[in-house]
Amino acid sequence: MAQWSVIIPDEQWATERLFQHDVVTVASGPTEAAAGDEVLLVAEDHVVALARVEKAGSGDLVLGYLRRAFDEPVPAGELAADGPVTAIGEELFRRLSGRLTPPADKKAWLVSVAMPIEAVTPAEAVRQFWSNVAELGPQELPTYVWPSGDELAMQAFVLGVEANQDPEEEDEEEE
Repeated sequence: MAQWSVIIPDEQWATERLFQHDVVTVASGPTEAAAGDEVLLVAEDHVVALARVEKAGSGDLVLGYLRRAFDEPVPAGELAADGPVTAIGEELFRRLSGRLTPPADKKAWLVSVAMPIEAVTPAEAVRQFWSNVAELGPQELPTYVWPSGDELAMQAFVLGVEANQDPEEEDEEEE
């Protein structure tokens, strides 16, 4: 079994941060990676996940996530960027993969997108809601998340990153 580092393009990284997928497909070009090989997924000069090759060939690698470090990536400074897919030594692989935070116990979160909608009926309001969500998407709509039972800990996220939604705090920062 070989170890690899795989760099994903910035646009694909942005999508991976927004949506929960079990696998990621990376256009890799010619490679000797084979099913079962382990991979460090690299984005923006950081190791962001540990994965396993599920399928290789036809210029694409299908990688199954084993551990994600999207919110606490590990600097990939020791990895040489010789291309999108690079074979790496077992010692370096173990050192970097060992720095990825182990998965913690899951807890319940409440996630909400709320927006004022004027409509004649509740059904019309729902249709407008889903149309707005599809049109505006995660680039413009803040999503609110908080631990179940702790509404005061609510945080807003835009594009998968925490975003301040308090205009008063923004005014204070500008002064």
